[in-house]
Amino acid sequence: MNRKIRILAGIALIPLAVSACGGGSSGDTEAAGEAAGTVNYWLWDANQQPGYQKCATDFTAKNPKINVKITQKGWDDYWTGITTGMVSGTAPDVFTNHLGKYPDYMTKKQILPLDDLIERDKVDTTIYQAGLADLWVGNDGKRYGLPKDWDTVALFYNKAMTDKAGLTAEQMAALEWNPTDGGTYEKAIAHLTIDKSGKRGDEAGFDKTKVKTYGLWMENSGQSSGQTQWSMYTATNDWQSTDKNPWGTKYNYDDPKFIETIKWWKGLADKGYMPSFKAQVGAIWNDQLAAGNVAMATNGSWMIGSVFGSKGITPAVAPNPIGPNGKRASMFNGLSDSIFAGTKNKEASWQWVKYMASAACQDVIADAGVVFPAVNSSLPIAEAKFKEKKIDVSAFTVHLKDKTTFLYPITDHAADVNAIMQPVMDAQIGGGIDEAALKAANDQVNALFTK
Repeated sequence: MNRKIRILAGIALIPLAVSACGGGSSGDTEAAGEAAGTVNYWLWDANQQPGYQKCATDFTAKNPKINVKITQKGWDDYWTGITTGMVSGTAPDVFTNHLGKYPDYMTKKQILPLDDLIERDKVDTTIYQAGLADLWVGNDGKRYGLPKDWDTVALFYNKAMTDKAGLTAEQMAALEWNPTDGGTYEKAIAHLTIDKSGKRGDEAGFDKTKVKTYGLWMENSGQSSGQTQWSMYTATNDWQSTDKNPWGTKYNYDDPKFIETIKWWKGLADKGYMPSFKAQVGAIWNDQLAAGNVAMATNGSWMIGSVFGSKGITPAVAPNPIGPNGKRASMFNGLSDSIFAGTKNKEASWQWVKYMASAACQDVIADAGVVFPAVNSSLPIAEAKFKEKKIDVSAFTVHLKDKTTFLYPITDHAADVNAIMQPVMDAQIGGGIDEAALKAANDQVNALFTK
């Protein structure tokens, strides 16, 4: 929703197991109460597909009457396919769902509540990381998914560049920011910025119009949530996106705390320390990091495998900077799998969803070392796998340890909120901060909840 979002939007479509879109189009039927047939399952993350393919193989070995066909698509094509498929009745039986999407699907009754099935099969929803399962309980009190993973955001950086700049890992882990002068965080960003003549951003003669290496990357305007762009700053400046979360009914884009934070963040581009909005369009941030065009970038834990798998770079990760409130912060997000309301394979689809949310499958996903599994008992497996790969993931897990996470905003009208805020935020970051425009957009957003 940013989550696994703009990065994965750039990934080419990889049809790993091309199948018909929906359960109804597969030609399979099931007897009442019998789990049988073909379950069509979609996901968007290519890095996770091999793990889920193994889960599917293991699942079918235990449930020989059920076959799982997996289709992987890039982010934009994925959600277009889901939306059009729901209208035509050809959506996949089961699909990976996102907190920014499911409220609209729930309201339109396009996904199935799972409460009766969970109660019938006595599924234990306490096995997950605290709070994850409840994120998928709608404002109608019904549950629309079971957790599969969780993520936080941290600061990826090119260790060769920080070493050359004289910045130690300890210094990187202790950076602080504020909206007035940017603190030690902005000083590090400036020092890591280098123009084409070799001048650093904090040296006399630095030319911001001819930058060779940016200190920090901008991954678009952040739209309505700013998950990987600015949310870690606004949260540590004591700003909340809504009056409560989940299921708030009032957004706060007109709050002075939000405005001053966005002004500071956008100011990094004005100073030449971060690429302009126009300059970063179409570029993939981790490619820019690997190519040496940028020294640091805030992004999510789902990108660990891609970043550390890049050639020609020694990456490292630092926790988000400490903010004006004296704390760090990271948006806490988690995905689930949901069942399309129009499926003709409800029982088989439920058995697959239940299996993916179990330790049996999540142990497999954990052992792949790509994401953090939702099941508590599976997390040590993932941590061990990352350690085996010589990847320190503590910058991500510290937020759970220190309880410094905050939720992705979950509200009704999520698609409409983003449709209103994206062009406004694009304009702010692409031009100058217009407080009147932000306040007008905020009024327009809040009007959605009074209709």
